[in-house]
Amino acid sequence: MSALSRPRYAIPDDIRDALDQRGLMEAYHMRPDYQQNDYVGWITRAAREDTRAKRLAQMLAELEAGDAYMGMPYAAKRP
Repeated sequence: MSALSRPRYAIPDDIRDALDQRGLMEAYHMRPDYQQNDYVGWITRAAREDTRAKRLAQMLAELEAGDAYMGMPYAAKRP
């Protein structure tokens, strides 16, 4: 169950495919619900295809590095 109080965006196929192809689905799901939702909403709201591609590339790079969230420093909470 999601802890979000706002609507949860469904992951579009192209984003899901990109996460799978790069082996980043687990890294995506390790992020808090709000970050997952923010990434999908931010990418899908792009008015131009090149902007959408740029945002998707940024999300993938941030997940791969593990040290950023939408251009801001990020450090995962440790259990």
